[in-house]
Amino acid sequence: MLATLSAPMSDEFADITHWVFDLDNTLYPAECNLFLQVDKNIQQFIMDLFDLPPEEARKLQKSYFHEHGTTLNGLMAKHGVAPEEFLEYVHDIDVSPVPPNADLDAALAKLPGRKVIYTNGSVPHAQRVTDRLGVSHHFDGVFDIVAAEYVPKPDPVPYDTLIELFDIEPACAVMVEDLARNLKPAHERGMTTVWIRNDHHWSGGSEDDPHIHHVIDDLSEWIVEVAGRIAPSS
Repeated sequence: MLATLSAPMSDEFADITHWVFDLDNTLYPAECNLFLQVDKNIQQFIMDLFDLPPEEARKLQKSYFHEHGTTLNGLMAKHGVAPEEFLEYVHDIDVSPVPPNADLDAALAKLPGRKVIYTNGSVPHAQRVTDRLGVSHHFDGVFDIVAAEYVPKPDPVPYDTLIELFDIEPACAVMVEDLARNLKPAHERGMTTVWIRNDHHWSGGSEDDPHIHHVIDDLSEWIVEVAGRIAPSS
């Protein structure tokens, strides 16, 4: 079901020029669980790099994640690991669990304005996923972890870089995310925020969070609803 949206929507969204979408668990359903594959690849990367058994590699992986924000940042800071090698390895996954989405393709076609992907993943990963979905042609660019200088969301600094790089006026921008905490910096910069709720514990949001303006369950339905109210059919 589509969540209740604030009214009048046509007034709220009429001046939007940029739509910023997270990638994983946002453009495709969280049930696809691609991150499980990535997580296993990170563990295997550490096992191979340090010749560690699985349980020790797992412990190091999570330790670096908590101490440095990402496992990659920990590996870079502590061991000088080349980020390109790491990203290529961990994103070498099977994207077939993501179903092609003709409804999303049609919905995005109706939505006026520039569309950008902002992901903690890499550009090649985003390309493979959006190609699988059949929606790559709708996006004007991908702002990835490399462009963010390996500083992940929700650190606020990359949000400013994104805004400058894509010439975004925050008051005329919408950001869509499955992780509620990643919407806080967008809200602080003046963007309209949309949270796609799901059952995963890491999603961590609530309809009462002050930095969340809209809560939805189905991205395609929501986009069609928004586009229809911005430019209703004659």
